[in-house]
Amino acid sequence: MKSNSKCKPSQVLSSQALKLSPVAFAVLLGFASLSFNAMAEEEALPEYTFMDAIKTGKNMTSFRLRYEHVEQDGLQPTNYTNAANTANPTANRELKDADGITLRSLVGWQTAPYQNFSFAVQFINVSKLDDSFNDGTNGFRINGATNQNSKIEYAKIVDPDFTDINQAYIDWTGVKNTRVRLGRQAVNLDNVRFIGDIAFRQVMQVFDGISVFNKTITDTEVFLAHFEEVTQITTVQRGGDVDIANIRYRISPTEFLVGYGYLSNMDELGYGNAWFGAGTLNNNGRANLTADQSNKTFGVRLDGTHPFNPNFRAHYTAEYAKQTDYSGGDKRIDAHYYKLGGGLGWDNFNMRIDQELLSSNDNLYAFQTPYGTNHLFQGWVDKFLATPRSGIKDTFVTATYRYDDFLFFADYHVINSDEDFNTVGGGASRNGNQYGKEWNAAVTYNVNKNIMTKLEYGKFTEDDHYAATPNVANNVAGNRGRVRDTEKLWLTAMYTF
Repeated sequence: MKSNSKCKPSQVLSSQALKLSPVAFAVLLGFASLSFNAMAEEEALPEYTFMDAIKTGKNMTSFRLRYEHVEQDGLQPTNYTNAANTANPTANRELKDADGITLRSLVGWQTAPYQNFSFAVQFINVSKLDDSFNDGTNGFRINGATNQNSKIEYAKIVDPDFTDINQAYIDWTGVKNTRVRLGRQAVNLDNVRFIGDIAFRQVMQVFDGISVFNKTITDTEVFLAHFEEVTQITTVQRGGDVDIANIRYRISPTEFLVGYGYLSNMDELGYGNAWFGAGTLNNNGRANLTADQSNKTFGVRLDGTHPFNPNFRAHYTAEYAKQTDYSGGDKRIDAHYYKLGGGLGWDNFNMRIDQELLSSNDNLYAFQTPYGTNHLFQGWVDKFLATPRSGIKDTFVTATYRYDDFLFFADYHVINSDEDFNTVGGGASRNGNQYGKEWNAAVTYNVNKNIMTKLEYGKFTEDDHYAATPNVANNVAGNRGRVRDTEKLWLTAMYTF
């Protein structure tokens, strides 16, 4: 069932009742009946109470403190995000550097199984300790281009204040090698390119619905899900239907073949302008902001590490996916994806080279991953969380080294387009194909099993001066749409119980 999203930030707990269909409740009641029958047959066994299940459960609590610094070239936004589209009086001033200190508190517990059921609830609170940044939220509309009006002069850090139920689900394991999960849940599949909880940001992405995980077939894992709502990192909750099928076959302990299908029947994900262009571009006078974003993606992935001996190994990835419109989605949605790469590892050192393509449909639309942890792709500076209409061809080198409790990471990206794009001052011709280059570095130190610290840095440098449409003049207004130079620094400390 498709429903329009309510683009308002989530409020306190009382306003966030989990949305589950009657079918989902019927499934849960069926499982309960099976379990109570089993309970009657086991009355002679030593008593194991629900209180025992609580005591022997699993802690879902962690606290993460982060400092983030952003330096981004360019001017402040031209307008506030409100119904009147009020002009920003400081629009011609440079963006201020952003500094944010935020604390994410996850507090939760999952019981051990009791009569084949376990229960989990986890609360989330994100608090700003230094709010010198634009978190992108407001009381009118929230998407990737909107602004926190009171902080419009700052660069963006998308970590808004938030208090809610982060996860709340019931697990049923009454069938061997099967887990049924009903409720609000985080989901991470494969390399989280298509489905992930975006855990890097302080507000996580979570789904409301039902999922089934099964390992009955030897060396095979099957994940099926039907979700009816998604909470995005901006705190907006979007309603509709998301159906997931992910089947993973284990070739060896470290090598996998995966087939997947992701069907998104959500007309409004907040990406209308980001996917199709501003205004009515290429849409016969209709607003792209409200263009139907429903889509389906089918793909196959071969990925793994093949050891030659305990100290020497090869890494490889080959993946292809096709994306088209679905259930009334905009007909411009038609693109494909591939990732090819490999490398070698010696002892604690690994290096590889990869290329990832998110293709363009003749500059009308490009391959998108609306439910993926996109922060991990095309660099960490987040210039391409939505794929530009000209597509992306990202060629990158990655190296890691582990020493004792330290993990060192570095990568370098050459980020080009799939099809040529217009440039600022370039007239009507499409004469650009190089967005820019980015490098990232990080060091992680695990102080002990509970405490993790991390230092990260990323820098994007612009190449061709991207323009979204032809005949963009080389002036103040024309340069606003460029993909500008940006640097980011993160310092993180996390305590996990």
